[in-house]
Amino acid sequence: MSRVILLVVGLNTVITVGGVVSGYLYLNGMPAAAPLVGPGGASPAQRDINEYVYYPVEKIVVNLPGEKREHYFVLDLALQAGKDEHASLFKQLEPLVRNSVISSLSALSFSELRAMQINEVQQRLNAELTRDFAAKGLQMPFSGVLVSKWLVQ
Repeated sequence: MSRVILLVVGLNTVITVGGVVSGYLYLNGMPAAAPLVGPGGASPAQRDINEYVYYPVEKIVVNLPGEKREHYFVLDLALQAGKDEHASLFKQLEPLVRNSVISSLSALSFSELRAMQINEVQQRLNAELTRDFAAKGLQMPFSGVLVSKWLVQ
């Protein structure tokens, strides 16, 4: 009987130590955030945060049709670009960005927009901006759009 208890205690010790070691190794090797997936499913190389510049596009207001009344949606964006881009270029492109965002989001109803997650809105805006810039024959000088404020009333 004492051999069985000793065997169970020993087995529990081995399992516990193995769990602690594997948990430590897993957490120690785990990145702080999940990597973004780039085009084609490939992970982009890690970059330093100082390689980016963010240009704010503030107070984009969109009227949304509702069931009984109109609602409004206020959105602040940040355009992410390489540090070599100049702010004057973003100031020049701001009306194009505003137009694209308003035309994309005003097609939705209040309930549709309310049900969307922020990352879904960002993906929709990135796709729409890419299409709009390509339709105008322009190259997008920024790599993405980040939602920095989100208010649906």
